[in-house]
Amino acid sequence: MQTFRTEIENPVVENEILELSKKIELFNTGKIDEEKFRSLRLARGIYGQRQEGVQMIRIKLPYGKVKSNQLRRISDVSDEYSRGRLHITTRQDIQIHYVDLNRTPELWAELEKDDVTLREACGNTVRNVTASELAGIDPNEPFDVSPYADALFRFFLRNPICQEMGRKFKVSFSSSDEDTGLSYMHDLGFIAKIENGVRGFKVMIGGGLGSQPREADELYSFLPSDKIIPTMEGVVRVFDRYGERKSRAKARIKFLLKDIGLDAFKELVQAEQKAIEFKTVPIDADAYIASKAVSVEAPQVTVKDQKAFELWKSTNLIPQKQAGYVAIGIKVLLGDFYTDKARLLADLVENHAAGEIRLSLRQNIVIPFVKEDLVPFFYTELEKLGFVEAGYNKAVDITACPGTDTCNLGIASSTGIADELERVLKAEYPQYLTNDDLVIKISGCMNACGQHNMANIGFQGMSVRTPDKLVAPALQVLLGGGNLGNGKGAFADKVVKIPSKRGPEALRRILNDFEANANGKTFYDYYQVTGERYFYDLLTDLSDVTNLTQDDFIDWGTDEEYVKEIGVGECAGVVIDLIATLFFESEEKIENAKESLDNKVYSNAVYHAYGSMVNSAKALLIAENKSTNTHAGIISQFDELFVESGKLNLGTSFSELIYEINKKAPTEGFATDYINSANQFLEKVRAFRNPLNSPLTPKGELST
Repeated sequence: MQTFRTEIENPVVENEILELSKKIELFNTGKIDEEKFRSLRLARGIYGQRQEGVQMIRIKLPYGKVKSNQLRRISDVSDEYSRGRLHITTRQDIQIHYVDLNRTPELWAELEKDDVTLREACGNTVRNVTASELAGIDPNEPFDVSPYADALFRFFLRNPICQEMGRKFKVSFSSSDEDTGLSYMHDLGFIAKIENGVRGFKVMIGGGLGSQPREADELYSFLPSDKIIPTMEGVVRVFDRYGERKSRAKARIKFLLKDIGLDAFKELVQAEQKAIEFKTVPIDADAYIASKAVSVEAPQVTVKDQKAFELWKSTNLIPQKQAGYVAIGIKVLLGDFYTDKARLLADLVENHAAGEIRLSLRQNIVIPFVKEDLVPFFYTELEKLGFVEAGYNKAVDITACPGTDTCNLGIASSTGIADELERVLKAEYPQYLTNDDLVIKISGCMNACGQHNMANIGFQGMSVRTPDKLVAPALQVLLGGGNLGNGKGAFADKVVKIPSKRGPEALRRILNDFEANANGKTFYDYYQVTGERYFYDLLTDLSDVTNLTQDDFIDWGTDEEYVKEIGVGECAGVVIDLIATLFFESEEKIENAKESLDNKVYSNAVYHAYGSMVNSAKALLIAENKSTNTHAGIISQFDELFVESGKLNLGTSFSELIYEINKKAPTEGFATDYINSANQFLEKVRAFRNPLNSPLTPKGELST
């Protein structure tokens, strides 16, 4: 790999990029463990894909806001390092694929020139903070949530408390009770509220999708806005300490809540406030720089197809609370668009709107601040880009993850079947072009990146085995999910599993029945009346695998015979169990603590020191083949195995030593003492592990 040097003005970012370059070099020369390196690159948005030797890059775009200059920068990077295709995710990120690992540091440096980051887009971190795509322009919002989402994103980016959690942590903001940010399926969800003239949020906690979806609990009915950051810090600290780490399938916060209960969890969060430096964090919403529309005269244009224009206006124009303006919704098929169109779109919004676009949770694009008299002009310009397909956020607008196209975990095609189902809807059910009461979503596996189990009609990629042991691609049909508003939601029932090629017929039967019998009900309400068994009886004959044809063994979107190939997923990062690596990391954390102490960021210094002590204790436990599922478990087991048994003399229990973190305020004096304790503890456990290689004697006590 060629020597790489950045030109980034921010020294923190520059050092991170140079560190990534160095670690790639060490990895390439076999000097760093593969699993350890995977953990590092995931936290830098670098994700392995299905194809060998190339990476997917996830670009973190908080609350989906992308300025025109940023869109151009992303396009340039995609052309130079990828293949010119941009993929919008259901978390308002952009992904590019087929990137050479060795070029990722310079790719990152290019993005940072326009304040675009990869940091913590993947891995066991706080992921992209999402929000309602209409935040700031929503006629129903009590206030714009963008400044609050932005403040929370910036506070937790690079924050030591959330760099090595057991699993990822997802946060959303909803601009109104319609809950378009989908708070009920997030680890933390904030819904904008005003009480007695005070801005705040209803707070939901512990929601999630995946193989075991869970509706979030209400943590607070109203939390003033200056409390959202301290509260989330407490939640993250508790999750970091008590959350599962060994079993990936149980390492989300929803399982911790299920195990200990909401009341016990709230008590832990409240107790943690003692250790949090800032008890309130006022967020100056007025200081947030919102985009403003340019003043421009409307060019004279001629719309060629007036009927198509009127249909488009009825489905793709979005009311905006600012008088004289509307937003335009662009339906982006499967979330994929290309850099040539992206640059022209950037020019269009910069010169005739507010210089920004919003990425939506349904993989679409919103253009805010379009003057009403500019709508015909925008239509003609977007038509040139192929961006005037009617049906934005309507039933025909199907959400799908990349599935077997690029994802290691994909079992069956999600994009191919989505394309076919959209074709069926347009050709056979044109009324659904304007229907927004029906939501269809597809995922290529159980992890639900396509959010299939919260849809009215969902499909999950699977496989099916015939009596003679042949394997064909399949779809699990799920029905009855939906967003009920104000933090409430319903998850879809698994109704039947069918060969993938019968997916269109399943959709036809469901819609035909709905059309004939619903009597004006929404699909969600109709399903509540009919239920799982009703639709099972309607669809069960499609699950018969004794009569498959050759076509059933070829998945949608390909001409090749289906082969079930599932790689190792990277969404959750990895658990590193190498003793030497853990000791090395403990050293690094102490150095980070000292740096934070020098910078007078005492809370960070304390948490780095805490992380060092946990790592050091974990190293000895692993050496004894003991479980290291949670931080709390590591601490209690270390006491039992090493301190109470007399093997190590710390002068106190390990729990007393380390739990000073949530008993004392993060002052300079405490931070200094705590770092010293962490350093002495590391030396002590190293001496125990390798007594011949340590200058320390086995005896002696740590200062407390």
